[in-house]
Amino acid sequence: MTAVDHGRVISDPVGFVTDLVLAVDGRLTADQVRAVVAGVAGGRAKSRRLAAFLAERSVTLTDGRSPAPRAIGDLLIALREAGAEVSPPVCAGCGKPMRTLQRRGQDWYCGSCGIRPLTCAACGQQRHAATRDRTGQPRCARCPDRDDRDPIGVIHSVIARLDPDVDPDLIAVAVGKLASRPSHQRRIGWALEAQPELLTGAGHLAPVRAILPLIEALHAAGVAGIVRPACPRCHRVVRIDKPLDGQRVCRTCIAHSRVEECVRCGANREPATRDEQGRPLCPNCLVTDPDNLEVCLNCGRRRSVSLRTPEGPICGTCPPLPNSVCSICGEEKPCGTSRITGRPWCPVCQGRTARCCSCGRTASIVSGTLDQPRCADCTTPAVWHDCPTCSDPAHPHPGQCPRCLINQGLNEILGPSSASLHPGLQALRNNIATAEHPITAMRWLRKKSVAPVLADLAAGRRALTHEALDELPDSQALAHLRQVLVGVGALPERDEHMIRAEKLLGRVVAAQTDPEQRSVLHRYTTWQLVRRLRQRNNGAVTTIQQFNSVRQRTYGAVAFLDWLTDHQLTLDTCQQADLDQWLTRRHRSQPRLRRALHTLGPQEQADQRPRPRTPLDGAHPAAR
Repeated sequence: MTAVDHGRVISDPVGFVTDLVLAVDGRLTADQVRAVVAGVAGGRAKSRRLAAFLAERSVTLTDGRSPAPRAIGDLLIALREAGAEVSPPVCAGCGKPMRTLQRRGQDWYCGSCGIRPLTCAACGQQRHAATRDRTGQPRCARCPDRDDRDPIGVIHSVIARLDPDVDPDLIAVAVGKLASRPSHQRRIGWALEAQPELLTGAGHLAPVRAILPLIEALHAAGVAGIVRPACPRCHRVVRIDKPLDGQRVCRTCIAHSRVEECVRCGANREPATRDEQGRPLCPNCLVTDPDNLEVCLNCGRRRSVSLRTPEGPICGTCPPLPNSVCSICGEEKPCGTSRITGRPWCPVCQGRTARCCSCGRTASIVSGTLDQPRCADCTTPAVWHDCPTCSDPAHPHPGQCPRCLINQGLNEILGPSSASLHPGLQALRNNIATAEHPITAMRWLRKKSVAPVLADLAAGRRALTHEALDELPDSQALAHLRQVLVGVGALPERDEHMIRAEKLLGRVVAAQTDPEQRSVLHRYTTWQLVRRLRQRNNGAVTTIQQFNSVRQRTYGAVAFLDWLTDHQLTLDTCQQADLDQWLTRRHRSQPRLRRALHTLGPQEQADQRPRPRTPLDGAHPAAR
């Protein structure tokens, strides 16, 4: 691969692959090929891998042979469906052209050759696996694992041990939606027979993925005894279907397990992409990576792409361009406004160069048409209009300037500036009216989540206090508005993370149905977590790390109390062996949670550890 090819693989992988395809077959137009390549290539990393492979072995487009990435086979199939005369994928075993493919390693095979022979667990012969036995071992067609029982009946018998009144039709419908084949239903029945505890909280050990949605369906239907499993790593009751170290965990824990050290900044994060040597790059370095920056069609600056339109990229700070008729090419597409002519022109025409029809020089075109282009020197500038309110001659369109428009918007929302307006809102009004970028301030002011709240505050329908804002639905926009009001002095500063922690603890404690557990959890969160956090901060603001620690310890305590209930134990009857079993099986890698559980432990555990410096009068020993 030459240096030029290497540069295009990084900067324009889709265009590079499009040129290779057009060099092989010219039946499709460049736009058609680009659309097919972009649909197969997907994101930046995948498109670069696709282009890098074809740069080294472009003959794959004509012979269709592997080894090659899966994206190459998908590209060949998509190009042929679009009408291109490229080679279809060719089976690595028999050499037959294929319309679909199966992969084994880096080679692709047809349906017949793609089935790998396995050793039958019964006869020991190398044959195609027809089924799997109850231990998960392959069986050939001659040695099936016989089980003439109805799989739905087997599953119903296991669930009936927890809820004898469960409806068999409910079980049949739930299992039928998840596994339509009898062989799959048998695997579910075998797994539940071998491990009935999967239905009572140990679902993270499910050998069959369909057991997890079955538990969710049974729990939603109100079947007694069914317990939704928690993630074995973070202990949250969320969707867990990703296998990791023999258990099923949530997506967040999968992301944490993929943490690597960024080769650029050294941060330990999940890689956002990889460089040419396959080394990880974190998201922050991806944004600042010169190879990942593109010129925004709207502002013209080199930034990380937030939105990719058919015409090109747009950065995160620029909104999508509105559709207009371009004054040069005459096509209706997303267009900006020329600062010279004041008329719309599309991004393609903004980068167009041609011979000017007036002076004959080859230069950038800013006006005219495609047949008669004109350069900037030969273009009559737009007539700039004075603002009728402030007489500012700084905008090409008639009407008020952006600064006067934002003042008009402030009058509509906050009312005219007067002595009756709250001093804090008056300060906010002055800051918005004198903003450096009035258009950006106007967009924020007109948001549906901001304007009604400010109008209520200005009219006195809602008090300008933290407590009044707490009555509104919690949202990111409301949190930002609160920060703005604090920044201008309209609201006093307060410990937001501490307020979040107290609300969280209140919801968690109130959600406990057992009165004894609710009382223990209330004492633990009030006197152990919140009290110690306030003492540690000593008036300082709570950090997000401290909030996350309180949340983790609270959920860990809830999980521990639920585990005690499932095993017919209480804090008074729980012994050291029970606590060791919980810590060993569930929380081996959670030292903070382990300390929290020891805090919740029985009196025997409390006697073996140092006492708090100031004992709490009247508190249960387990909550100290």
